[in-house]
Amino acid sequence: MGTDKLVLRNMIFYGYHGVFAAEKELGQRLEVDAELYLDLRQAGINDDLEATVNYVEVYTLIKELVEEREYNLMEGLAEEIADTLLTAYSLQEVTVRVRKPQPPVGGVMDYFAVEIRRKAAKGNQL
Repeated sequence: MGTDKLVLRNMIFYGYHGVFAAEKELGQRLEVDAELYLDLRQAGINDDLEATVNYVEVYTLIKELVEEREYNLMEGLAEEIADTLLTAYSLQEVTVRVRKPQPPVGGVMDYFAVEIRRKAAKGNQL
């Protein structure tokens, strides 16, 4: 794996995810990070958008998944984001973090988070 990556940090969306009925009915703020691993050498040398991944498209894909679908678990949402990115782009690997600020735990807590790393199938890489 190369060390190059594109980072989209702290994207904030509103979604209806969770196990509890109130989470699905009222919804809540979710924060998402995505790190896309790919070779950025040609994009840097040629200053060419076609040689990289358009982060506006990535943001839009993630926004649609978070805001238009429902998952019981943050793990399910993170897995879907990772799979969608690996399918849509020629990436070597992707790391996805999903945070749920102020989860319903009956006490004080900054956030609950899940982080997953997934590698592309051999045929899906550049």
